[in-house]
Amino acid sequence: MKHASTRGAVRIAATPATNASRRAVRRVAASAVTLLALYAHAAGAQQKPVDIGFIGTLSTPAGYIGEDERDAFMLAVQEGGGKLGGVPVNVRVEDDALKPANAKQSADRMVQSGVRLFTGVNFSNVLAAVAPAVLNAGGFYVSLNAAPSNYAGRACNPNYFSVAFQNDSYADTAGMAANDLGARRVVVMAPNYQAGRDAVAGFKRAYKGEIVEEIYTKLDQSDFSVELARIRSLDPDALFQFHPGGAGINLTKQFANSGLAGKIKMITPIYSMDDRMLAATGSAGKGFYLSSLWSADLDNPQNKHFVDAFTKAYKRAPTAYAAQAYDTANLIGSGLKAVGGDIAGKPDAFRDALRRADFPSVRGKFRFGPNQHPVQDWYLLHIEEGADGKLVYKNVKVLARDHTDVHAAECKM
Repeated sequence: MKHASTRGAVRIAATPATNASRRAVRRVAASAVTLLALYAHAAGAQQKPVDIGFIGTLSTPAGYIGEDERDAFMLAVQEGGGKLGGVPVNVRVEDDALKPANAKQSADRMVQSGVRLFTGVNFSNVLAAVAPAVLNAGGFYVSLNAAPSNYAGRACNPNYFSVAFQNDSYADTAGMAANDLGARRVVVMAPNYQAGRDAVAGFKRAYKGEIVEEIYTKLDQSDFSVELARIRSLDPDALFQFHPGGAGINLTKQFANSGLAGKIKMITPIYSMDDRMLAATGSAGKGFYLSSLWSADLDNPQNKHFVDAFTKAYKRAPTAYAAQAYDTANLIGSGLKAVGGDIAGKPDAFRDALRRADFPSVRGKFRFGPNQHPVQDWYLLHIEEGADGKLVYKNVKVLARDHTDVHAAECKM
């Protein structure tokens, strides 16, 4: 007798049996087939990568920022063998060229193709174009840098997380630094966009002295001669400025060439004089005072591993941007691990896992506040010559322990 093929199924031996026993055998066979099907389905689901939309600024004079963020994020993926939290991921990287319209087009296209997990945006005006598209589609946005005040307060969202900071925090801690340094009269200067306005608001909230004048610049400005002439005439004790990327490099060089560097203290967030900027400005950054959530010399195992691994992989020192991106990747990994990569099927469990922040941070200790923004320590750094004559960041003191933002009280989730 010829029998039908049983390849891929359960083989049943033909033996005399009662009707009852035959029914029992069929039930066992059916159960076995079901279990095999479930196993095959589960195995297939685990093998399918989770798409992560990474939209960042990879061109323009600020492109090095996006490069550092992308490289650190991918370092975590590479260390996991193409996985985060043991779950395969497919990181879809696109350049926004610092244009909100470009970023929105990328986000819309990815959302339409089924992507529900995003990160990568560096500038707050770009995030304002991306986040609504992601959140309105039921997706998750995990910010590695940009953190405008609205998403920390009244517009907070259960699917929005900020891993780096809230924009005010790098500025109000700089205000604390100005107080500690005895600066009685300060000029504040920042680009006229969301993060710049947040920075000014944050500094003014913490600073106890006199704000001599507020100066707002263009986001892509390169010539600061008019502003520096104005600062000279005002004769303040210190200048607080927030100008990341290429604008900050130009401002630093022009500040040094103007002769003001020996007369006025420069107080900035680390983002206005990161490692790449310091290298690009030669000796012009010497003497700067910085507020920072991270430094390469923080004494914890994860930070030591990260600095060594990043430097070995990319032949350059990591910036604070890179440190934040590495933490973001590992936070996402903790969430993916908790749900086996099934974000769509288990969004509540994924969200809860992110909120727990159960991952090793380069900052040592890390937790989220009620608005899903960090509660963390901030440090005062000073740029000075090291033993070899090269400029280095000296970690002077802790400016604020377990620091959070003032907008959390307005967040209702």
